[in-house]
Amino acid sequence: MFRTYYQLTKPGIIRGNAVPAIAGFFLASRGNVSYRLLLETLLGISLVIASACVYNNYIDRDIDKRMARTKNRALATGAISKRSALTYATVLGLVGFIVLAAYTNWLTVIGGIIGLFFYVVVYGYAKRKSVHGTLVGSISGAMPPVAGYIAVSDHLNASAITLFLILVFWQMPHFYAIATYRRNDYKAAGLPVLPVVKGVSIAKRDILLYILAFGVAAVSLTFFAHTGPLYFVMAVGLTLFWFISGFHGFGANDDNSWARKMFGISLLVLLVLCVFISLSGFAAFR
Repeated sequence: MFRTYYQLTKPGIIRGNAVPAIAGFFLASRGNVSYRLLLETLLGISLVIASACVYNNYIDRDIDKRMARTKNRALATGAISKRSALTYATVLGLVGFIVLAAYTNWLTVIGGIIGLFFYVVVYGYAKRKSVHGTLVGSISGAMPPVAGYIAVSDHLNASAITLFLILVFWQMPHFYAIATYRRNDYKAAGLPVLPVVKGVSIAKRDILLYILAFGVAAVSLTFFAHTGPLYFVMAVGLTLFWFISGFHGFGANDDNSWARKMFGISLLVLLVLCVFISLSGFAAFR
């Protein structure tokens, strides 16, 4: 039963969001890192994300029953009751916000509230009704690096906003790749994702456009956060590598295989970028 409740929080999403949160934290720390604050911040953020994911599982239980990859989730099968899931999600969220309020600052708490609200309420509705649901969902997905940054700085500035934009633009090619190779699943669930509504070719075009936007945002961090020439070269190189890989999709014989490759590349791009953002928080790497 413990494992069932653990899986309900979507631990993969929690781990994935911890990486950019750490990057934002290190960037704002500028070499003066409080590792205790880092752990407290990650704990609070992780609990809030876990809460949002459980609420999302509750809202999507009807959709999950129609998708091959989600039909065995606990709420879809009835392994966990709706009441238990709502109680679990609420407790996780309350504890998460208490941790953030006690150890970080109120701006970080507000950022967590915005992220949870957009993921659970706005995205939960938009993804069923509009092809732009993915873009709406990217708002909540872009909050972790901002939360990590403002947990240290206690104020919003151009660096925090740029981190937000980097993650928004990164998520779009990432999720369009997923939607491409899982488009039959999304079609069965009745979700209007771009590859289903407008076709794979349009999705490929938009992937390239968002990769370019990602590159502009990533490079811009050099000017707003003084990340240095090493980061600048890396950001340009990652963008070119990702863009060229995406461009090859127009000649791909197997769209699903290409999309899976793009999904893997997107994860690599984010990981490398976050490592260099983290290192840029230390003077020796600027």
